[in-house]
Amino acid sequence: MTVAHRLLLVVHPPAGQHDSGHHISSLPQLIEADPDAPQVHVLDVSATRGDGIFETISIGRGRPQALHAHLQRFARSARMLDLPLGDLSVWHDAVHQLAEHFVDVDEAWVKPVLTRGIDGHGETAPTGWAYAAVSPDFRREREVGVDVVLLDRGYRSDVAESSPWLLAGAKTLSYATNRAAVREAQRRGADDVLFVSTDGMLLEGPTSTLILRRGDTLVTPPPSFGILEGTTQGDLFTAAEQWGLSTAISPLVPDELLAADAAWLVSSVRHAAIIRSVDGTEIPVDAGLTAAMNGFLRSRRD
Repeated sequence: MTVAHRLLLVVHPPAGQHDSGHHISSLPQLIEADPDAPQVHVLDVSATRGDGIFETISIGRGRPQALHAHLQRFARSARMLDLPLGDLSVWHDAVHQLAEHFVDVDEAWVKPVLTRGIDGHGETAPTGWAYAAVSPDFRREREVGVDVVLLDRGYRSDVAESSPWLLAGAKTLSYATNRAAVREAQRRGADDVLFVSTDGMLLEGPTSTLILRRGDTLVTPPPSFGILEGTTQGDLFTAAEQWGLSTAISPLVPDELLAADAAWLVSSVRHAAIIRSVDGTEIPVDAGLTAAMNGFLRSRRD
């Protein structure tokens, strides 16, 4: 089979089958569509307000990786935004249907997206689609590493509890701030960002989760700090025992990152990117463990 570089499925609710509560009342339909043709209405809130959610799921040789964890997080984001997600099996089928086109590709990804629908139309059905493409080449990030800057996120670490309406920890389409942070890192001569709370706690990257190694223990900040619960981090913590490592979820401050034996920004598509410097200060690199992590991540099957 010839592998298409990009593929699209549109998830349509049956005509008239919608409500303003928490469930689509009938199963949506999966319709193949041309990714180069217009698909989304100009008044869809994904375009006008960034009002929607998404996930990005890695595909290895046509097999989705960590799909169950991604769909559970997709459902959690939908609950946080009061979005009518419908039956998760539809999204499961959409991911698999797209993934099957990439059996001859080492690495690809599928992105399911759900929005609130068309703005100004009263009660309307949500808009949904799933999009797939071949992954970029991330060998430099995995083998050489990335230079990171610390940027203040502007929220305290208790923001999820104190201000749940800010949707900290939901994977929403509102990524303008995240992209602005990466541009700021590039202006400072770095590659990526690690956010810090106003009370001094390490959080996450714009598209990644922090893991550091402290002796024989892998450590990551707690999701209760209003950060996205990392699916890749979760898989790596499950695998840690095979590398003779224990794991911990614990608050971390910048000095602990600078004192770490190694650190990574991990994510679904880029996998484990080595952090080689923080604000211009070099930190140790564990090339062997990094290779083991990325080998494990590439071989995952859900």
